[in-house]
Amino acid sequence: MVAFAILIFVFLGSVEGFSTKSQPCTYDQSKICKPALATAAFSTISFLLGAVTSVVSGFLGMKIATYANARTTLEARKGVGKAFITAFRSGAVMGFLLAANGLLVLYIAINLFKIYYGDDWGGLFEAITGYGLGGSSMALFGRVGGGIYTKAADVGADLVGKVERNIPEDDPRNPAVIADNVGDNVGDIAGMGSDLFGSYAESSCAALVVASISSFGINHEFTPMLYPLIISSVGIIVCLITTLFATDFFEIKAVKEIEPSLKRQLIISTVLMTIGIGVVSWVALPSSFTIFNFGDQKVVKNWQLFLCVAVGLWAGLIIGFVTEYYTSNAYSPVQDVADSCRTGAATNVIFGLALGYKSCIIPIFAIAVSIFVSFSFAAMYGIAVAALGMLSTIATGLAIDAYGPISDNAGGIAEMAGMSHRIRERTDALDAAGNTTAAIGKGFAIGSAALVSLALFGAFVSRAAISTVDVLTPKVFIGLLVGAMLPYWFSAMTMKSVGSAALKMVEEVRRQFNTIPGLMEGTAKPDYATCVKISTDASIKEMIPPGALVMLTPLVVGIFFGVETLSGVLAGSLVSGVQIAISASNTGGAWDNAKKYIEAGASEHAKTLGPKGSDPHKAAVIGDTIGDPLKDTSGPSLNILIKLMAVESLVNNDIVVVDDDDDYGQSRKRVETTLLLLLLFCSMKNVIFASLKFLS
Repeated sequence: MVAFAILIFVFLGSVEGFSTKSQPCTYDQSKICKPALATAAFSTISFLLGAVTSVVSGFLGMKIATYANARTTLEARKGVGKAFITAFRSGAVMGFLLAANGLLVLYIAINLFKIYYGDDWGGLFEAITGYGLGGSSMALFGRVGGGIYTKAADVGADLVGKVERNIPEDDPRNPAVIADNVGDNVGDIAGMGSDLFGSYAESSCAALVVASISSFGINHEFTPMLYPLIISSVGIIVCLITTLFATDFFEIKAVKEIEPSLKRQLIISTVLMTIGIGVVSWVALPSSFTIFNFGDQKVVKNWQLFLCVAVGLWAGLIIGFVTEYYTSNAYSPVQDVADSCRTGAATNVIFGLALGYKSCIIPIFAIAVSIFVSFSFAAMYGIAVAALGMLSTIATGLAIDAYGPISDNAGGIAEMAGMSHRIRERTDALDAAGNTTAAIGKGFAIGSAALVSLALFGAFVSRAAISTVDVLTPKVFIGLLVGAMLPYWFSAMTMKSVGSAALKMVEEVRRQFNTIPGLMEGTAKPDYATCVKISTDASIKEMIPPGALVMLTPLVVGIFFGVETLSGVLAGSLVSGVQIAISASNTGGAWDNAKKYIEAGASEHAKTLGPKGSDPHKAAVIGDTIGDPLKDTSGPSLNILIKLMAVESLVNNDIVVVDDDDDYGQSRKRVETTLLLLLLFCSMKNVIFASLKFLS
C-alpha cells in the first residue's frame, strides 16, 4: 500500500514537474484549476482511504465469521432453523459493515476534499478516483492471495484424505484440515468482500467523474451530484428490511426451506430497491439535466436515469438466478454432470466444461441489454449507475455469500469435535445451500465487474478527450488482441500457483500419514501448522507475478504505445475476461455440487451413484478438485483484472495520454518514468519478501 501510494504521488506529481502553480481546467480553458501536485496529493490520500477501508472491512468480516462458525455448530444442536439464523445474521453483519463503511468514508472524503477544491469539482472528483483504485488494489491481494491459500489447502486435503485414504471431509486426522477451514474465510469472506467493495467504490467514482463534467458539476448542484451515493444509502435501508424476512418474519423449520429463503432475499431486495430508486430519482434529481457524452452534453430526464439503475438491478437478479440454475443440484444441469460420473472422471470433466461454456449465454445477454439501455438513455453515466444498481443490494448479496463459508466451517467444526451424525447432516444441508449462494454471489460480482469496467473505461476516454475508439486502426486492434489474451495469461498464473502449492501440500500430507505413527488410528495428532505455513507462504509469494501483470500493463502500454492502444487493451480484457470468469466459476460450482448430490443421496437417482467411496463418487471428487481453482481462484480473480486495469488507467490518465505532436523530451520522460516504475517494483519485491521473512 505504502509503496504504491508513493508511486501514485510521484507519477501524478511529475506530470507538471511537481509544480504548485494553478493551471487551466481540462474542460474549460478559460477557468483556472488547482495544481497537478494537489491532484497527486489528494489522489494518494483517497487511494490510502480506499485501501484501508477495504482491509478493515475484510478483517472485521473474517473476525465475525470465525466467531460465528462455532456458534452455528452449537445452534445446530437445537435445530436447522436456529443454525441458519446464526449463520445468516453473521453474514449480514459483514454485508452491512462493508456497504456502510464504503459509503461513509467516501462521503466524508468528498466533503473534506471540497474544503480545498471549492468550485473546482472536476479536480475534486478526479482526485476521488484514487478511492476506487485503493479498494481494488486490496481486492487483488484478497482475491488472488486468498484464492491460492484456500485452494492449495482444499486440493491437498481432498486428494490425500478423501481419494487416497478414504477418510471423511474435515476429519481431524487430515493434516491439511485446519488450513482448508481457514482458507474458506480468506477466499470467500475477505476476498469476496474486498472484490465487491472495489466494484462499489469504482462504480461510484466513475459516476462521480462523469457527473462532475456534466450539468450537475458545472452548475454545482450537490444533491444530484451525489446521486450515486444516494442509491447506495437507499440500498442499505432496503437490505435492512429484507434481512428481517429471513430471520424474523419467516422462520426456517426444515432443510428444504433454506434455499428458497435465500432466493427470496434476492427477490424482495430487488423489488423494494426498484421502488426506493424511483422515489429518490424523483426527489433528488431535477426533471431534466445534461450528461457529458464524448465531448457533447446529452439531455437526460430523471425517469431515464431511474430506468438505467433499475435495468442494472434486474440484470443482477437474472444473472443470480441463471447462476443458481447451472450450479444448484436441484436442477438438471448439475444432475447430468453427476450422472456422467458413472463412466469415470473424464466424462465428468467434459460435461462440466460444457455446462460452464453454456452458462455464459444468458448472463452475457443480460449485461448486453443493460449496457444498451443505460447507454442509450444516459451515455457512460448511465452505465456507471447501472453498475451501482446491480451493487445497490450489496449488503444482501454479501450476507447470502458470507453465509456459505460460515456454514461450511460449522460443518468442519462438528466433524472435528466428534459431534453426532445428526448435527453434521444439518450443517451439511446449510453448506449445500451456501455453495449455491456463493455461486450466485460470484455471478453478481462478475456481472457488476463488467459494468464497472465499462463505466471506468468511459470515464477514462472522457478524461483523455477521445471521442471515438476506431477498431480498424492498427494501434487499437493490436491492443484488442493483447487485451483479450491477458485474462488467459492471468488465469494461467493463478492456476499454476494453486497447482504448485497443492503439490507441496499433497507431499506434506502424504509424508505425515506415512511417518507419524498412530495418525490413521486417531491416537496421534497431525502437524497442522506446517500445512498452514505452506498455504500462507504460497499465497504471499505466488500473488506477486499476477499482481505485477495487472498493475504494470496499463502503465507500460499507455506510456510506450499511447492512449489508443491502451483503450484497445482495456476493451479486449473486458470482453474476454467476463466470459472466462463466468464459465470458470460455474464449471467449478457445478462439479462441487455434483459431488454433494452423490454424497447426500437424497433422490433415487443419487442413491444409484453413491455411496461415498464408490467409483462415481471418486470421479465426482476428482471433478470437484479440478474445479476448485477454477471457481475460487482464477474465475473470481478475473473481476479484479478487468476493473483494476481500467481504474488505474483513469487515475494515471495524465501520465498515459500521448499527443501526436509529442516532442522528443516528453517521450524520453515517459520512458524514464517506466524504467523508474520497473526499478521500484523490483526493489519492492525484495523489501516485501525480507519483511515477510522477518515477521514469520
